[in-house]
Amino acid sequence: MARGGRRWPRGPSPGRMVAAVLAGLSLLSLLTCGYLAWGSRRGGAGEAPENLLGEEPAAGASRSQPHIIFILADDQGFRDVGYHGSEIRTPTLDKLAAEGVKLENYYVQPMCTPSRSQLITGKYQIHTGLQHSIIRPTQPNCLPLDNVTLPQKLKEAGYSTHMVGKWHLGFYRRECMPTQRGFDSFFGSLLGSGDYYTHFKCDSPGICGYDLYENNNAAWDHDNGIYSTQMYTQKVQQILASHNPRKPIFLYIAYQAVHSPLQAPGRYFEHYRSINNINRRRYAAMLACLDEAINNVTLALRKYGYYENSIIIYSSDNGGQPMAGGSNWPLRGSKGTYWEGGIRAVGFVHSPLLKNKGSVCKELVHITDWFPTLITLAEGQIDEDIQLDGYDVWETISEGRRSPRVDILHNIDPIYTKAKNGSWAAGYGIWNTAIQSAIRVNHWKLLTGNPGYSDWVPPQAFSNAGPNRWHNERVSWSAGKTVWLFNITADPYERVDLSGRHPEVVKQLLRRLSQFNKTAVPVRYPPKDPRSNPKLNGGVWGPWFKEDEKKKKSDKSKGANKQKKMMKKKKASRKKGQSFHCRSRLAGG
Repeated sequence: MARGGRRWPRGPSPGRMVAAVLAGLSLLSLLTCGYLAWGSRRGGAGEAPENLLGEEPAAGASRSQPHIIFILADDQGFRDVGYHGSEIRTPTLDKLAAEGVKLENYYVQPMCTPSRSQLITGKYQIHTGLQHSIIRPTQPNCLPLDNVTLPQKLKEAGYSTHMVGKWHLGFYRRECMPTQRGFDSFFGSLLGSGDYYTHFKCDSPGICGYDLYENNNAAWDHDNGIYSTQMYTQKVQQILASHNPRKPIFLYIAYQAVHSPLQAPGRYFEHYRSINNINRRRYAAMLACLDEAINNVTLALRKYGYYENSIIIYSSDNGGQPMAGGSNWPLRGSKGTYWEGGIRAVGFVHSPLLKNKGSVCKELVHITDWFPTLITLAEGQIDEDIQLDGYDVWETISEGRRSPRVDILHNIDPIYTKAKNGSWAAGYGIWNTAIQSAIRVNHWKLLTGNPGYSDWVPPQAFSNAGPNRWHNERVSWSAGKTVWLFNITADPYERVDLSGRHPEVVKQLLRRLSQFNKTAVPVRYPPKDPRSNPKLNGGVWGPWFKEDEKKKKSDKSKGANKQKKMMKKKKASRKKGQSFHCRSRLAGG
């Protein structure tokens, strides 16, 4: 159950509902007309041993607890999938989505760490202290250890839990590592980005290190120059081949693609020579490789007997970055912003267990919802004292029911650059509009403060001319503006600001922001620690926070001396007290 708050009236008019039903029936009939067979693509990303289409799956797993495969792409833009009109071919994603349920009102966070933290805890970042930016490699910071995680709860329910790919939830202490947060095994990177082949990452000049791990140790044995998308897929295939499909498994596959640096094996460029912009061309090749990798994961699920009792969830972690090849068109803004282009994500669920296959879900769904949804599906227990911000949305996705969610706190960031013209007065005395924040309630979305890069970047903008020459739509708001209101249902592209026309709605949403802010915990964003330098750790990025032994001994000796002094004082006071009482008694007698 999400945190308390007013339930807002919602729902379209009866006329609109009839039109929506008719449109839905028409769409459903189109979606269920049949699809092309899976393509056979050899030599690809983590290629399966053979093309398994048409083969009978191995003995299936128990039907009670489904296998859960969560695939998280990195920096994939809203438009960067075939079924959203992209020029980049994604036949696997298109087919999986078409045969499953497309999530077309699905939200994540605008950056890596916040989305991952919300997925794994079911909590908004204001409730974990990660409301500002991302966890940097040199920061002594990680997902707070007092937060129970999704793999921990699934493990309690009897699942084997495995993570392959990008962690980015902190690692400065051993206790922060994936294997200490609920995963039976981990193979991947700890940082937010790095070279796809060498797995090295420089945070700043001279601060560079290796970033590929197997469980708690650097995976030097796997450093064979293999492209990470393919390497991670091979690891997934190995896990599936060695696990008993009659026992439930949770596989969290957090691909590095399509995050910068823009690198891809040469053969994936074949179909994209006509794209002039080199960044977009490289990005397209990376996404083509990722699409093929997911095909091979699906083939492995079929081969080893998991598929019939599996739930495959696909999600991007945030919007695309146009300067790094991504596209969110026709949405506004980009990665790192609270405009729709930064937070509305590509997402779908594919599973033989779905009741309404081949449908589109337009109900409100947020990345925090996966935590309670998946634990419930796994027949696990959610502790009553865990205050979640997510909802169980399985019936919404599988059966087409109304979502229990009516609002989303996109974020409140008290540290981000304050809007120069923001004030309490602009927020009707309810909220300081200098603070960056964003909230969605039913159809309404409110932004305050400095919302970040706010242009629309059309597809034709991708040329080699560079960002200053892009044919995009520049936005020049009147001076002093720090509040925006949109009806996202009617205006998903955020072109018509309604804050001036509906001041009462603005006030209601500001009050809701204020209510959320009262539940926020302090921001965790410590300064960099020089001990984090990989040079001090064998050239590897990894846990560095170790208490100095000398300091420990010194603290122990200090503590022992202090204790001795206290004991002497107590003895002396006892003696004084005894003699005093004795004299008193004698005097009184």
